[in-house]
Amino acid sequence: MENLVKVNLPGGFISAGDLYEILVIAENAGAGHIRFGIRQQLYFTVPDEHLEDIETAMLGAEIQFEINADLRPNIVSSYVADSIFNQEGWLREGVYKDILDLFDYAPGLKINLVDNQQSFVPFFTGNINFIASETNNYWHLYMRFPKSGKQHCYPYLVYSEDIPRVAKTAEKIIFENKRLFYDQKDADEQQFFKMLSKKSDAKFQEMAPPLKLPDFYLPYYEGFNKYNNKYWLGIYRRNELFSIDFLKDTCLLCLKTRIGQIYTTPWKSIIIKGIEQTDRSQWGLILSKYRLNVRHAANELNWQIEDICSEGLELKQKLVREFEEADMRTYQLCFAVKTQPKTGLTGSIILKKCNTCLYDILHTRDFNPNSKDYVTYLQEIDVSDLGACLIELCAGFYTIQNNNAVQVTVPEEPTPKHYETEIYQCNNCLTRYDKQYGDYVNNISKYVEFAALTNYRCPVCEAPKTEFSRLS
Repeated sequence: MENLVKVNLPGGFISAGDLYEILVIAENAGAGHIRFGIRQQLYFTVPDEHLEDIETAMLGAEIQFEINADLRPNIVSSYVADSIFNQEGWLREGVYKDILDLFDYAPGLKINLVDNQQSFVPFFTGNINFIASETNNYWHLYMRFPKSGKQHCYPYLVYSEDIPRVAKTAEKIIFENKRLFYDQKDADEQQFFKMLSKKSDAKFQEMAPPLKLPDFYLPYYEGFNKYNNKYWLGIYRRNELFSIDFLKDTCLLCLKTRIGQIYTTPWKSIIIKGIEQTDRSQWGLILSKYRLNVRHAANELNWQIEDICSEGLELKQKLVREFEEADMRTYQLCFAVKTQPKTGLTGSIILKKCNTCLYDILHTRDFNPNSKDYVTYLQEIDVSDLGACLIELCAGFYTIQNNNAVQVTVPEEPTPKHYETEIYQCNNCLTRYDKQYGDYVNNISKYVEFAALTNYRCPVCEAPKTEFSRLS
């Protein structure tokens, strides 16, 4: 019998030396491959006869691990995207590390630390989602109570150094009050936020301006790519398996060329940053040694599959082949295959298993993968027909994109000096529309009156304009 070993990599990165140590332990216990998960964690399997060996070795090396369990989710971060997929904003390497170093406990809930300037790492796949604000060292907090699909926005910003304390307090409140906040359809977020404010002993700041997320697109994350006079290398494996021998050589080359860290992604791939031009040929030799292709089609890279799920992986591979035959465009779209309920996957288009060979096809409203507002497109579709249905749906997306753009009436000469405060707030997630700032996500300029917007929806939860109330 095979046993699944999980090792969390907080923030989605690990030093080359630490990873090499894990690889040696895994190899000595009979493992041949490593997998990476959608929460940037690491997996490998070992047979029963080596179970005691792996426990002894891991404990001796002081490596936190779980066997055949997932009680402690990994902390996800967008650190992997820093400097290669976004170079704006204040959030940088030192801030991520400072925050992660302050976690003095292993979280029992999913925590995300995400930069608002990128779209590579999903924003709302955690229970406790911290999203960088426009104010230096302050973060938006979005709560999703366990076993609930609803997001709730905390009405204050959280200071960077207080994130571990706030997360720990939030987790304690939830677990001590399960009848109120755990697996409850109508949990009272206002009551929760009052308890959090009272018990966390943290610095909070008024939220202004409201959260603005970038338009979604998934950057191409494979191959050699130049940035800041250096290169980064992204490696994806079609079968999700990275051989231990390859990863060991990767770690050794990192150490040899003074590359400190290896990054994991929510797309089950790895990224190596900081490759010097003079060292690029050595990386090419490793790829050649292991016969690794690093230029897969973009429509294969934009899928989220449950961890260690052969059924989902096989379905993805089948559909990707059909996409390639149809030469299908999937820009600004991503897909998720859900064979189990409430698996935390995100996608513009969702395939949800409803029977042995039948799937429902859903998509988020306006195909925004950060939304939890699902629209059912088709139900109980046989696996053999899914490809054709998805191709038709994707074609429809581009038609909708062209025809249903938000229409606004823009003043000919907006004059800030005559600006009067007028703020509207979403009744569902508390996101605010302030005409002083407009709405970046929906391409709405500054000083556009709320009344002038048509077909407007909340940039966070996709609620219609009628769900907004005027605050001032």
